[in-house]
Amino acid sequence: MIIKGISTPNILTSLRIAMIPVLVIVFYLAPVEWRYLASALVFSVASVTDWLDGYLARKWGQTTPFGAFLDPVADKLIVVVALVLLVEVHASAILAVPALVIVGREIVVSALREWMARYSEMRGVAVSLLGKIKTIFQMIAIILLLGAGPGKSDPMIVGYTLLYISAGLTLWSMYEYLKLAWPDLSSGMTNDPD
Repeated sequence: MIIKGISTPNILTSLRIAMIPVLVIVFYLAPVEWRYLASALVFSVASVTDWLDGYLARKWGQTTPFGAFLDPVADKLIVVVALVLLVEVHASAILAVPALVIVGREIVVSALREWMARYSEMRGVAVSLLGKIKTIFQMIAIILLLGAGPGKSDPMIVGYTLLYISAGLTLWSMYEYLKLAWPDLSSGMTNDPD
């Protein structure tokens, strides 16, 4: 379905970006006790739109260059914002370390994709099954950690565990991207930093 020249999948992706300030506002609604569960719900809805926009784009044949650009940007933005919120409220190296690994990987892979689009023979790399599995673990971990809030609880322990698994998969997928790009990266094709 296309509404006035804008496809439904792109509307869903844009909605995910619009949900970022909603997530932040809900998260900081102190002293409201339900803010953690509410922010987990907002993030859950955003996670569903991540799956749904891609599914609908493929099913309806509405994949667009704009959607291909916007979808990963929306994913990275909401995940990074959620991780920043969680690191602040949990104030723990146990959470900060996997969060830094995940955010650092996103920066490296985004830079690598930009470089590949500009200089590599491959021009880019499709999202792998490993990347999709990593995303599932990451989203579930963030939902559990947002919902649990600070303190010790079973959902928080499961959330930490899944976040560490996600961080490990993140490093593995980054290694796979770098391995694919290494022939071009090591060939000395260009020294242009821009």
